Amino acid sequence: MDVVVGKEGHNTMMFNGDLNQVVFCPYWNVPQSIVQKEIQPAMEKDKNYLEKQNMEVTGNEDGVPVIRQLPGEKNALGKVKFLFPNSFNIYFHDTPAKSLFEKDKRAYSHGCIRLKEPEKMADYVLRDQPEWTPEKIEDAMNAGKEKFVKVKKPIPVVITYYTAWVDDNGRLNFREDIYGHDSDLASKMFL
Repeated sequence: MDVVVGKEGHNTMMFNGDLNQVVFCPYWNVPQSIVQKEIQPAMEKDKNYLEKQNMEVTGNEDGVPVIRQLPGEKNALGKVKFLFPNSFNIYFHDTPAKSLFEKDKRAYSHGCIRLKEPEKMADYVLRDQPEWTPEKIEDAMNAGKEKFVKVKKPIPVVITYYTAWVDDNGRLNFREDIYGHDSDLASKMFL
């Protein structure tokens, strides 16, 4: 499925993990770096910024407000996220910014991976749990209340990055190296 990945400076990292939870109607606990670089300046310009973005302050950490976005139409994580614990705090999630999937280049996130069809991912991930029918998944995605669902059999996830590969027809494909990994590798191989 089409995805949106991390923009330059917020690269989606390569790693592996085990997808073990689905979270319907998630809160977005805004990373402190985003609070400092983006939210606080917006709050200085508009005292109603948090209210307009459906956000709330839940505490304070070293003089920086701890902010989360409530479930709902404006939530940056959309209606569902998929957790595979990792040290990069990267996960799959829905998005309200559906128009980004129509672009040729889709590097716009802060590092997480946005899914074009998160309902299909939920159906797949919960396929061994018969109580999670497509109707129940849709209801949970639209309930407006956060709900964690443990995946019965955790699913291995490997995040990798290829700029060249051979397709099913034996044709060699090339894509833009948005993170500059190829030049780093070339500089190490061809001194």
